[in-house]
Amino acid sequence: MAGPLPRHLLPDTAEVGADGRCSIGGCDLLDLAALFGTPLFVYDEAQLRARCREAVAAWGDGVAYATKAFLCVAMARLATEEGMHLDVSTGGELHVSLAAGVPPDRLVLHGNNKSEAELRAALSLGVGRIVVDSFDEIERLERIAPAVGARPRVLARITPGIEAHTHEFVRTGQDDSKFGFTVATGLADEAVERLRRLDRAGIVELVGIHAHIGSNVFTLRSFEEAARVLAALASPLGLPELVVGGGLGVPYVQGEEAPSIASWAKVTRDALVAGGLDPAVRVTAEPGRALVAGAAVTLYTVGTIKPLPGIRTYVAVDGGMSDNPRPVLYGSGYESFLPRSTDAERPVAVRVVGKHCESGDVLVASAFVPDDLAVGDVLATPVTGAYGHSMASTYNKVTRPPVVFVAGGTPRLVVRRETLDDLLAQDVC
Repeated sequence: MAGPLPRHLLPDTAEVGADGRCSIGGCDLLDLAALFGTPLFVYDEAQLRARCREAVAAWGDGVAYATKAFLCVAMARLATEEGMHLDVSTGGELHVSLAAGVPPDRLVLHGNNKSEAELRAALSLGVGRIVVDSFDEIERLERIAPAVGARPRVLARITPGIEAHTHEFVRTGQDDSKFGFTVATGLADEAVERLRRLDRAGIVELVGIHAHIGSNVFTLRSFEEAARVLAALASPLGLPELVVGGGLGVPYVQGEEAPSIASWAKVTRDALVAGGLDPAVRVTAEPGRALVAGAAVTLYTVGTIKPLPGIRTYVAVDGGMSDNPRPVLYGSGYESFLPRSTDAERPVAVRVVGKHCESGDVLVASAFVPDDLAVGDVLATPVTGAYGHSMASTYNKVTRPPVVFVAGGTPRLVVRRETLDDLLAQDVC
């Protein structure tokens, strides 16, 4: 049995009226469901802007939004308007950011397997930074940059040997990783030296090093450990920039807590300085989840309630793993609530599942709901602003949901619902 949904899991502007109905950004969630249909991603625009401003205040110029968390044209514009750079890791993310009008010099190109086409595009456009991830990529830059007539600013991505306390699929700082150059094996030193040679030859400009230890990290100790390793590596290099990546976690369920963006920045900076890093080095980061996850809720409509006596009750909704694959991929936990009675007690244990042909199509494995839950109810899951829309698929040919930004009592459709005809758009016969 669970009490009412903890209010801190709702977006900043969420309010609950005397009738129990929930609104975000001055927009009633049930009204939004009626207007746009379900499933539906609803984002609190004020919170998105506030978190971007917090990141800029904490990390300073150069801090980049990790667009893989959630990207559309509207989000790219919003982050840029609030002073952020953008971290893009594929040609597709680059294309969307450019379509939003983001200046190329405010883009940071990532990726462990950048194609020649992606590198040529980045060099031709003049992206602000390229984070180099492999020796193959160094060879490609050595060949392509002179041909394009560009001298890119680059950072070497290193793996500091830190195993962050998070799911193994989203750890990236340990020695055994597909990302970057490993410190413990000496590959990081070799990569920096090779890039220095290209720098002296005028082919690239080596401006710094980069590291990222993982995603959804809840303990500051992991960031401190990584900072000590990075300080020891970066200090003798004398490079002007150091990027510590992202990975700050957010609370998804009752009982979880996460550090603030400001405390993450302070602890990391303090550890770097204590480790001997020159305070003049520009230290920046790449938050993603911490900026967008808590700003959104997803609305669904309940289609089936199936009690299995002595086993459990299944509540099936009109979305599923196609709009939120995190529970399937990582066993991620979520809460659920009814926007018509937001503060109601939730005494009934159920499993919220989707409509896909998979037994693993689970949205909330251990959900609690009010005892009057009924077919046709709108059911909401909070903290769905990261890695829902961005990882959505059309499995079983289920169309992807729309995205609405809400602010000042006005909803703004920023991504329309995919249509059935969209599912045929790429077929050629």
